[in-house]
Amino acid sequence: MSAGTPSDARHRRPKAHWGLLAITMLAVLVALLLQSLGTSVGTGTRTGQIAQRAELPGNGAIVYREDGRLVSRGLPDKIVALTFDDGPDPRWTREILRVLAREHVPATFFVVGTRAAYNADVVRQELEQGHEVGNHTWSHADLSTVPVWRRNLELSLGQLGLAGSAHVTSALLRPPYSSKPGALTARDLRALEAETEAGYVVVLSDRDTDDWRRPGVDAIEAAAAPPDTRGVVLLLHDGGGDRSETVAALPGIIRSYRAAGFTFTTVSGGLGLPSTAGDAKVDGVPRLQGASLLAAVRISNVFVTGIGWLVIPFALIAVLRTLLAMLVARRHVRLSSARLAGDEFLPGVSVLVPAYNEAVGIERSVQSLVASHYPGLEVVVIDDGSTDGTADLVDAMGLRNVRVIRQVNGGKAAALRTGTRESSNDILVMLDGDTVFEPDTIRKLVQPLRDPRVGAVSGNTKVGNRRGLLGRWQHLEYVAGFNLDRRLLDLLRCITTVPGAAGAFRRSAVLAAGGLSTDTLAEDTDITMGILRAGYEVVHEERARAWTEAPSNLTDLWRQRWRWGYGTLQCIWKHRGAVRDTGLGRRLGWFGLPYMLFAQVLLPVLAPVIDIYALHGILTGETRQVLLVWLSYLALQLAAAAYALRLDGESLRPLWALPLQQFFYRQLIYLVVIQSVVSALSGAHLPWHKLSRSGEVTVPA
Repeated sequence: MSAGTPSDARHRRPKAHWGLLAITMLAVLVALLLQSLGTSVGTGTRTGQIAQRAELPGNGAIVYREDGRLVSRGLPDKIVALTFDDGPDPRWTREILRVLAREHVPATFFVVGTRAAYNADVVRQELEQGHEVGNHTWSHADLSTVPVWRRNLELSLGQLGLAGSAHVTSALLRPPYSSKPGALTARDLRALEAETEAGYVVVLSDRDTDDWRRPGVDAIEAAAAPPDTRGVVLLLHDGGGDRSETVAALPGIIRSYRAAGFTFTTVSGGLGLPSTAGDAKVDGVPRLQGASLLAAVRISNVFVTGIGWLVIPFALIAVLRTLLAMLVARRHVRLSSARLAGDEFLPGVSVLVPAYNEAVGIERSVQSLVASHYPGLEVVVIDDGSTDGTADLVDAMGLRNVRVIRQVNGGKAAALRTGTRESSNDILVMLDGDTVFEPDTIRKLVQPLRDPRVGAVSGNTKVGNRRGLLGRWQHLEYVAGFNLDRRLLDLLRCITTVPGAAGAFRRSAVLAAGGLSTDTLAEDTDITMGILRAGYEVVHEERARAWTEAPSNLTDLWRQRWRWGYGTLQCIWKHRGAVRDTGLGRRLGWFGLPYMLFAQVLLPVLAPVIDIYALHGILTGETRQVLLVWLSYLALQLAAAAYALRLDGESLRPLWALPLQQFFYRQLIYLVVIQSVVSALSGAHLPWHKLSRSGEVTVPA
């Protein structure tokens, strides 16, 4: 930026609000973790290689610890305990409860915590009808395969699920995918050791109707018939898919056991334990913790679902935007060639150079203008209260057709207003004091203005200091980002920004737009939108190249992009009424502003959430899927960047820096956009920041 801040302006500097951002990102991560645990709920059987069998001490399906040792026992003879896994299910569990109530049979329901979070009323109904509940973990994880920390988490959260849904706790546990005693592996046995050491009574099963499932209910009923008089723990399922067969078979199963003289009871009742062993009431802190967990799960579900509905469409639109920009870029090349065809247009041109403390590069910038292949050029340097001798340097050059106007510091817009008023010609070319033009830049820049409908022309701004990683990243961003966008917006006839580093304007269009304004920190965007709303067209001339100095350090880059982001928001708000305009103003309102809001505000603001999603996927074992998506998007970006470089006649060598851009530069840019949004929403007044200059702008021969 060439001009400075009004010296008497008062600014309230905005705070960074990084604490708020960190809390928000942490909340997103916690919500994703809760959802990842919940969405892993499943039923079915284990898959994988057959492991070596292990012998369980004792002779039954009830496993517990006695005198420090793992033991097992069965239910007494002629006793059967119906147990149900994987619920509660809002439909099938209630159907099963109706059958049990009709048959006057108690049962034990092993509850999955995440399902209890959404069906707490069903868990309470189980207890109200005299049944008992047990822990079936939080997310139906295989406790014999997960790490110790995950196993402890599953058990603890499972208990909180019971506490939150029905205000009870349970000493009974059925591990998901658990086997009958004779089918245990060494890995299962190690898990049982840990579970019983934690105080649980682990309930396996003597018979599982799912083992014999065949088409038709009769086969299940026949298989479930008691083979002898030994006590039986019978495993059925009330959750996880269509349980219509279980509901249909349950009356027959009950009749079969009753006919054989069996008595139905709960697991606790069969063991002779107090009735509170399976569903002890909890109050106080555990109850509050359980209620809080279930509320967090429901809230996170709504939140993550909403984020998913937001992020996925935005990501798809971003991909489509890139593809569309690539597709139309070639068409824009033909359009640009057509604008340069025909008789050459050589009107009188005044070049306005606003300058504030530009001693480092002002001489080179002015010399490039004087060397232009353009007849009768007037160069007006407006020194905006510089304190480094900028104006003296230009005066000392003694160049013909170069004027220096000195004024009290008032900002870039004020300097350009002065230049507009004092210049002699109707065509105005504006550039920054650090920008270097090629000899034919002005000639090409003004050609589209032969059409009286055109009010402004955007040049092709290029990074002139590309050495170093930061310079290469900005070079790629200018070529593959800003310029591709301008080509697309040109074809849509709603370019939103003629860059301050290179633009040509019709004086009448500038005046019709109200002149350069200090209303925003992005005066170039503001005047461009004003020209569109005044009924003039704005076009992009990609062959009119201007070489500018990009920030060479992170502090200056942050300041520049902060101002850009803040100024963009100001311009969007100022020109929001364009949707009600006619002609090109309406096109700005319906296409230009939404495109700017999407590409320059919403996408960067959502970018951290996308990164959290990716990190979450890696931490939860979906590294392959995350890597595939990332590589696909990177390939698209590389293709777009390579195409844009070729269109600009640039070397493809800087492409090696693009993958690295995804791990630092991208995050820096979206953080500064978030800072700009927070600053705008908080009503802060952002000051101008003078960027340090090195004068290291290299123009290729």
